[in-house]
Amino acid sequence: MTMQKLTAEQRVQKAHVWLMAQPKYCLYSGIFMLGKTSIEDNVPTACTNGRDAMYGRAFVDKIKDEELRGLILHENLHKAFRHLTTWKDLNEKNGKLANMACDYVINLMIYDSDPEEKDVALPDGGLLDERFRGMDAGEVFRILEQECKGKTKGKSEEGECDDSKDDGSEDPNAQEGFDSHDWDGAKEMSEQAQKELERDIDQALRQGALLAGKMKGGVPQEIKDMMESKIDWRDALREFINSFCMDKDVSTWRRPNRRWVDQGVYLPSTVGETVGRIVIAADMSGSMYHLLGKVLGEIKKIAESVRPEGIDLLYWDAHVCAVEKYDFEDLDAMMTTTKPIGGGGTDPQCVADYIRDNKLKPECVVMLTDGYVNSWGTGWNVPVLWGITSKGIVADNGISIHIGD
Repeated sequence: MTMQKLTAEQRVQKAHVWLMAQPKYCLYSGIFMLGKTSIEDNVPTACTNGRDAMYGRAFVDKIKDEELRGLILHENLHKAFRHLTTWKDLNEKNGKLANMACDYVINLMIYDSDPEEKDVALPDGGLLDERFRGMDAGEVFRILEQECKGKTKGKSEEGECDDSKDDGSEDPNAQEGFDSHDWDGAKEMSEQAQKELERDIDQALRQGALLAGKMKGGVPQEIKDMMESKIDWRDALREFINSFCMDKDVSTWRRPNRRWVDQGVYLPSTVGETVGRIVIAADMSGSMYHLLGKVLGEIKKIAESVRPEGIDLLYWDAHVCAVEKYDFEDLDAMMTTTKPIGGGGTDPQCVADYIRDNKLKPECVVMLTDGYVNSWGTGWNVPVLWGITSKGIVADNGISIHIGD
């Protein structure tokens, strides 16, 4: 029996499903869902306006599966970095160089995700240059512009600097890169629509980072840097705990509501049917001790909303030095009665070992540390968020956020 050839629409849908199922790429699942995805007969390769993604039918039909996945990542990384709104001024100066600069940045990320191109590859014509590693599109643009003016040794090929309208209607062989960018379409969005898109992208990436943590996937440093500059640590902490502690608001008589018991009235308390305990583990370095009260205060506020069964507060250095257990009704006492203990060495492995040895099954773990550790520990069989007081340090597992004043 002959296998029926998939249509362009089916191939694009299949590629999306494959990417969302991979730990390396599930981060972008929410980005894939933003805007409209369509197959167009009049688009030579692919195009985005920063919200919608359009793929040329003939181009999709002729490229390999791994190249199609690379193409889809390419368009959606333009969306994730908000290239067509962030760098609109560069497009006004020189549209071709703006296109090239944005492509150079994201193509390095795609290449790094699969250097051997076994599952994901860039289609022919993708711009790739190691000298732009670690740069944003603005920095790349300035280098390209200088080269075009002959101010550096590396001069570009004749004609490369000529500006041209990139609206997806030209011959793709005449373009720099394999896709086109609909700057005019992005410009036509209202200010309100652009603000909503920015909010939706930020939310999609935050949710994607949580999903990547669950699937033991990673978050590229470029995405981490962008998220860190946009997201307050309090919001990131709340987002993490909320995602694993969803309260079903079930009333129970097992624990009378303490607020009414003192008045001689017995009413059921409300608990989350599936919400267990949360482990908060703080190292006893000087910088963490300084911020401990502020962080615990935020956690208490979040707990009042998600209503976990309780919090196990661990203090650790090279060992778990103290364990304080608070039921939900006792969380007020956590702020006044806690007694931090410890101070010698910093080894997060002791917390992972404690959770395993004592057969704890928390909904999630929040590790608080200055980040100067022997290792990040292994055997974490539970979602972990690292609240790190030192800038620029990222754990090799879980999700990392910078906690500051």
